[in-house]
Parts: sequence; C-alpha cells; structure tokens
Amino acid sequence: MSEKLHTPPDMSYGDYLGLGVLLSAQKPLSGEHDELLFIVIHQASELWLKLSLHELRAARAWIAEDDLGPAFKAIARVSRIQGQLIQSWDVLGTMTPSDYHAFRPHLGQSSGFQSHQYRALEFLLGAKDAAMLRVHEGTPFHAGLAEALAEPSLYDECVRLLARRGFALPADAVERDWRVRRAEHPAVEAAWLEVYRDPERHWDLYELAEKLVDLEFRFQQWRFAHLKTVERIIGFKAGTGGSSGAAYLARALQGSFFPELYKVRTDL
Repeated sequence: MSEKLHTPPDMSYGDYLGLGVLLSAQKPLSGEHDELLFIVIHQASELWLKLSLHELRAARAWIAEDDLGPAFKAIARVSRIQGQLIQSWDVLGTMTPSDYHAFRPHLGQSSGFQSHQYRALEFLLGAKDAAMLRVHEGTPFHAGLAEALAEPSLYDECVRLLARRGFALPADAVERDWRVRRAEHPAVEAAWLEVYRDPERHWDLYELAEKLVDLEFRFQQWRFAHLKTVERIIGFKAGTGGSSGAAYLARALQGSFFPELYKVRTDL
C-alpha cells in the first residue's frame, strides 16, 4: 500500500528543522575532499554539546529541587550522547595525516580549544578554571562563561542535596566559592560511603551516584578517543589555536569531576 502524498504543508520537515540554514553552514575553504568531513564532525559535535548543556542544566535544577527522577533521565541521556561523540572520533579517524595537512593551513588559528560550549560543559561538570576565560575574551560568549564559572556545578548541587538529606557536612563542603574547582573533601566522601554501605536505605542517592560515575566514565572515554585521534593524525604537534595539542588532552584525562565517588570505591 503506497503512502498518501499531500500537497506541500504550511510547515515542512525542512522548515521545522531549519535545513536551509543547517545544510548551508558547511563552507570548506581549501577545495580538499576531506575538509567537509572535518567540518561536519565538529559541527555535529557542537549540536550534541548544545543538547548536553540543555540536559545537564535541567538535571542540576531538578537536583536542587529534590526531584531526582527527571534528573536521572537527563544525566543518562547525556551519557548516551557521549557515546555518539565517542563514535564521531572513529569517523574522523578515517582521515590520514596527509589528508588533514592538505587543508590544515586554511584553519588559521581556529581550534576546538576555543569551543565555548565545551568550556561551559566543563564548568557545569565542575572543571572550573578561571584562566580558561581568557581564551574567550572579546567574544560574545565571555559573559555567559563567566556566569557559568560562578554557578554551582552539577556535583555541587549533589553535595548540597546530601546536606539536605541530613548527612554531616561542614559549611565549607556545602557553600563555597563556586568559581574554584571543588577539592576532595573527607566529609563528602564519608557521606557517599554511608550511601554505598546501605544502598537500600539511600536508594535514590545511590542511583544518583552511579549515574554520575557513568557520566564521567563516558566523558573520559570521549576525551581519550579525542587524544588518540589527535595523536593518530597530527602526532604531538601544537594545536592550531596555540594549545599544546595531545599534551593538553592527556593532562585533562588526569582529573576527576566527582573525586569522592571514585575514592569511596577503595574504602568500601
């Protein structure tokens, strides 16, 4: 049975999705075959970052309101988004060093290091570093990133939730300068240890902790895939935007967004 064909609707598929704008946003500068691949991968990644920010900002708000059900769904969704981002490096990895160097001079000083959405996502997850704001000085995104730096991270709201649930947390573990990366705190670890030792009693907090661990696991897999793709294509050259390239990516893998959730595994 054939599908019914209708006259053109008031709003078409292309209109709703803005495909005219979206599909005209790829503007290769070199004429090299693989430049379109490079552009599409990075533009698609920025769309996934936009959705990740949308979901995790909502999750943070729900946690602040003690509404954990929808927060679990949003965090889990971002973990799956990370799967898509990880796979994108597999596709980009089909480009050889020779392919990339054929159009690299046309990138100028542009670099993924300058992605304001990636920086906002790091801030939201707790990787606070005020020095990174300098990369965005003079851009329309600087003010928004400064605001994101000064807001509680997703994990900050989880720690505040622990305090509201009656866990013994001192003031410096709950209210602090949000612009600074959270340091590992023994009282926060002790609270999570209590949760993990009696998951049935604290089931929703236990599930929240596991959702966070899964999120960080996927995020670090994405970073690792990024690092290995960069090594595969440009080796240990400096990045186009002036970053140290692979060396910077390797350092980023060494930190943890939720340090107590990993320490507690040793102490169980």
